[in-house]
Amino acid sequence: MRFLSFDTVPRAIGFLLLTVQFSRRKTLPDLHYCRLNDPGLNAFPMETAVMKSASRSVLLCSAALSFLLSSCQQQPAEPPAQPVTPSATTSPTPNIPGPVPGTRLTDAYVSQVGRTAYLWGWPMVNIHNRKLTFEKLPGPGYMAGIVPVAPSNQLAMLRNYIEPAERVVACPNQDVVYGFGLFSLDQEPVVVQVPDFGDRFWVYQIVDQRTDSFAQLGKMYGTKPGFYLLAGPGWKGTVPNGISGVFHSTTSLGVIIPRAFMDDTDADRQAIQSALTGILIYPLSKFTGQTQTQDWSKIPTFPSPSASGEEETKWVIPEKYFDELGDVLKEVPPMPGEEALYANIRAVLDAAQKDPKVHAALVAAAVEADKNIVAPLFQFHNYGILLPHNWTTQNNGARFGTDYYTRLAVGKSNIFVNSPNETKYFYQDLDENGGQLNGNHSYTVTFAKGALPPVRGFWSLTLYNQHHFFSPNEIKRYSVGTKNKTLATAPDGSLTIYVQSTPPEGDKRANWLPAPKENFALYVRSYWPEDSILNGTWTPPAVVKVK
Repeated sequence: MRFLSFDTVPRAIGFLLLTVQFSRRKTLPDLHYCRLNDPGLNAFPMETAVMKSASRSVLLCSAALSFLLSSCQQQPAEPPAQPVTPSATTSPTPNIPGPVPGTRLTDAYVSQVGRTAYLWGWPMVNIHNRKLTFEKLPGPGYMAGIVPVAPSNQLAMLRNYIEPAERVVACPNQDVVYGFGLFSLDQEPVVVQVPDFGDRFWVYQIVDQRTDSFAQLGKMYGTKPGFYLLAGPGWKGTVPNGISGVFHSTTSLGVIIPRAFMDDTDADRQAIQSALTGILIYPLSKFTGQTQTQDWSKIPTFPSPSASGEEETKWVIPEKYFDELGDVLKEVPPMPGEEALYANIRAVLDAAQKDPKVHAALVAAAVEADKNIVAPLFQFHNYGILLPHNWTTQNNGARFGTDYYTRLAVGKSNIFVNSPNETKYFYQDLDENGGQLNGNHSYTVTFAKGALPPVRGFWSLTLYNQHHFFSPNEIKRYSVGTKNKTLATAPDGSLTIYVQSTPPEGDKRANWLPAPKENFALYVRSYWPEDSILNGTWTPPAVVKVK
């Protein structure tokens, strides 16, 4: 997806006002490209089918995102380059004036900025609210006896696959043993322990509050057992002896999720336990140079903070969003080029504190944006890069930079994805003919001989219900892949997975992936993918509806 770029902030403001004026029309033209008569404005591609069905609010969203990106260029899939150090030949940054306090704001303008701020800040508010919930805990434990949780600068580890009742993070997998922790680096750095995993595949996902990765720890990086340091913005302290590496975050708040692959066998469930005890994080002030351990079988159980439902815990409440966003703006410093965005959002937030009418307009904008823009992004077929057979993917997970749209979509549908070189994801809501997958029908997914996902780590095909969680079934199977040792190949060497609500007959049962009698989604994970996955040569096979 390409984004607009502008030469100046005033031009962006002009485009915003133009779009607000245009948005008063009751219908939208059937366009493939929307252009303004401005040589400095790039074409803004929109899918014709989307334009045909777009509502007025979606047009406003497009304008808002254009305004949001007015001083930013789209970042590539690779991590953003380091800022250039100013030198004698570098021109000084001009002192560009910002919004004037006390300026009267129209309802349309407040709503426009509100929608922009909601779409841009949704993932950061999500992480912020997780911290507010978990920082009240007395220590590491299992929420509702299922989910590993801990207060800041600690983590908790599971000892087995995650249970189907989990509702804290959508799209979990049952290929790895998970851990979860939040870190807050505003006081001091945090030490990350890496035990000796032997030949086992493992990776620690470490992301900042924007959900962008900033540390590389895992088997694909050749990481050695030892101690590593996570430091916050501007930390210049002394690194003690015994620390093997230091990673600097651009935000103080972030998330760490260790993943360790485990075969679906009793033998491997036992074999992994010793390594799990050495997975820990703790403040630098508690570093002794000696490996610390934790018996995860002895940590307590905590009650769930909210009633357990079928959907993911609602971490972002639109009605409360603008009461929380001000704190998030303080937690997350602007990236280069975002200063004007911050200034305009802050100006409206300041006005809302003084005028209940402005605050009400912001809340209404958040509610509308959540319903009409954010909620549809839960469906995989509504975003991403289209692949053969209706599969989709994204190429910049945990490397979003200024791709706010993909960051939002991933945050809504399956937050906490690894970067592409660690894990490549493929998403599917539809069969090969475009019909919604539903457990009232039967399907097959056939990998030809030699055409399993090419990985150095592992692969899996997971099934999620309509809420992107596991649906309990009689054989307690929610995915198939490398972990399964009993999958049966055909005489021609192909592997067919039978996706249906009832068991297939005979030997086919070994390859059964149970489906609920409702809409569902399929999801291919390829950990430590080979180049043929990364360059698009390999893509998943069709999901074929059985007639």
